[in-house]
Amino acid sequence: MEPYGRILIRATNWVGDAILSLPAVQAVRSRFSGAFIAVLARPWVAGVYRAGGLADEIILYEKRSGLAALRERLRVAGELRRRRFDCALLLQNAFDAALIAALARIPVRIGYARDARRWLLTHPVEPPRRGEVPRHESFYYLELLRRAGWLDALPPGPEPLLNRNARQPEPVIGLSPGAAFGSAKRWLPERFAAAAAAIARHCAASVSVFGSPAEHELCERVAAGIRACGVEARNLAGATTLEEFMDLAARCMLFLTNDSGAMHVAAALGVPTVAVFGSTDPEATSPLGPRVRLVREPVECSPCLLRECPIDHRCMTRVTADQVAAAALELLAAP
Repeated sequence: MEPYGRILIRATNWVGDAILSLPAVQAVRSRFSGAFIAVLARPWVAGVYRAGGLADEIILYEKRSGLAALRERLRVAGELRRRRFDCALLLQNAFDAALIAALARIPVRIGYARDARRWLLTHPVEPPRRGEVPRHESFYYLELLRRAGWLDALPPGPEPLLNRNARQPEPVIGLSPGAAFGSAKRWLPERFAAAAAAIARHCAASVSVFGSPAEHELCERVAAGIRACGVEARNLAGATTLEEFMDLAARCMLFLTNDSGAMHVAAALGVPTVAVFGSTDPEATSPLGPRVRLVREPVECSPCLLRECPIDHRCMTRVTADQVAAAALELLAAP
C-alpha cells in the first residue's frame, strides 16, 4: 500500500449519508494514522465531520448555480491543487466529485465507477451488486475501502459515533417530525404530538421540536399539539445550525423522529432514539447507535421508497401514538 501522507476525502452531500460514512472515515484514519486527512464538504454537512473528530481540516465547497457554480468548482480545484494531496477518496458518487479531484491534479483518485466518471478516476472501483455486501448503507462506503485495498474485511457492526463532549442528559425530549426526502417518510404530526406529550408527562420533561426553516409550520403544528396537552414545547425549526442542533440533541434524554438526517445524528450521539419507519427500508437506512428502537407496521407496499404516497399512507397511519410512546418508555427503562 502506498504511504499516502496527504489524503483528501470527498464527503457525501446529505446529513444522514454523512453520518453513515463515518465508519469508513474512521477506517481511513486508522489505516493512515500518520497522514494529514482533509474532508471536502458542503457547508451543511461539514459539522458532521467536525464532530466526528477524524479530519485534520474541513474544506468547504459552496453550492452555486449557473456560472457561479463553474467559478466555485474552479476555485476549489485550484485550492486543492495548491495543497498537493497525494490521494483523493471519493465517498460521494457524483460526476462532479471526480471532476474536482481531476482538475485539482490529485495523482491518485479512488471512487466507485458510477455516473459516467470512470475515465476521471485513476483507480475506478466497481460498485457492489445486490447481495454482495450487507444491505445497510454504511457498508457501501466501507466496501469501497475494502475493494481499494484499504480495509482487510468489513466490520460486523459499524457504529458512527459523534462527540457528545461529556454532556449530561437533561429532562428534554427531542422531536424531529420532518423528512427532507418527502412526505411519504413522515409520521402523522398529531401522533408525534400525542406520543411526545405522553412521554414528557411520564418523565416530567419538556419537548424541543427541531426541523429546517421549510419545516417551521409543520413543527409549530406539532409543538402546539404538545402544548395543548399541558406540556412545555419549543419550536426550534430553522433556529439552529447543524452544530447547534447536535449540541442540543446531545443533551436530550430521548429523541423521537422519522427516518431522517436528525435520526442518524441523534443515534450517533448515543441519545436513546425512537424512529418511525414506513416507506423506507430499515435494513438499509436504520440508525446506527447503541440505543435505538424502530417502530413500524409492515404492509404489503412497504418499503416503496417513494417521495409521496400514491394511496392511503397505510404504513404510517397504522402506527399509533401509544406504540411509539411504549417503545420510548421501554427504551428509557432498558439498562
